[in-house]
Amino acid sequence: MNKYGRQAQEAWKEASPERYSQIPDPEEFFTRLGEEAQEQVDGLLPKIAGPDPKDESYLEKVGRLNAARNQAEEIVTYDLLSPPETEDEDGEDEAVNPSIQQYLDSMAEIDKLRQQL
Repeated sequence: MNKYGRQAQEAWKEASPERYSQIPDPEEFFTRLGEEAQEQVDGLLPKIAGPDPKDESYLEKVGRLNAARNQAEEIVTYDLLSPPETEDEDGEDEAVNPSIQQYLDSMAEIDKLRQQL
């Protein structure tokens, strides 16, 4: 599990222990979530950093790339790694990323099938 997966796992344990307890295999879930987060950060980084300016010094470039990485990580952390924040009147999580919800639903279905065996 990478740093993003560990970060998400700790956030879910602390902020949403009930949702965390519903995850059948937290290790697998947060490993995959961390890998997806890494891919998104890697994809956002060059877009945020932009092209190298002509007269940019080495230290300016390092600063620009570090700032871009920090911004990409903030975006991904908010969009993907944060635990659900609220539920609407139907009991559905409003802040759950659809891919996370799809994974949780499929894992719940697999768990039901295992119990039938």
